[in-house]
Amino acid sequence: MGLEHQDNVTYIPSHPHLFRVHFAPGFHSSSLKATRDFVAGEEICRLEGVTNAENAWDTIQYGKNQHIRLNSDLVYVNHSCDPNIAFDLSSANREDWYSRALKTISKGDALSFFYPSTEWEMDQPFECWCGSGACLGQIKGAAFLPREELETRGYVSPHIRTLAEERGIWPS
Repeated sequence: MGLEHQDNVTYIPSHPHLFRVHFAPGFHSSSLKATRDFVAGEEICRLEGVTNAENAWDTIQYGKNQHIRLNSDLVYVNHSCDPNIAFDLSSANREDWYSRALKTISKGDALSFFYPSTEWEMDQPFECWCGSGACLGQIKGAAFLPREELETRGYVSPHIRTLAEERGIWPS
């Protein structure tokens, strides 16, 4: 069953048993909310239907110069400096890519991930409004953060570690 959202476009949920999109007016104001509880470490869902894409505000980096578009409700997962999920794209097999709960998530909670956990340099850096006590303020990508800032967020993609090692930011 399709639903109407603010742009009068029919929206069809991709994972209605897991989450729902909360449409809000304004650019980047919508969010994805859990429709059930998740425990820390739980696999939330496989990333299905992804397509290769050029680096853009709505893509996720999975390799040095490789990005994907999610093509599902997951595109509404916003950034937080204190994230509750991670996108694990570490497998060479796309069939094994998934989202995972980093902490307990209650029904109704908005899902968020730490953008620098997958993004070396953001296509569009931005001022963070997450409100977390650990908020970094400006989000530009992993290339602009010290190792300890990345490692305290719950997950860092292998390609980010490799890029940091290659540039001497992190020792091998």
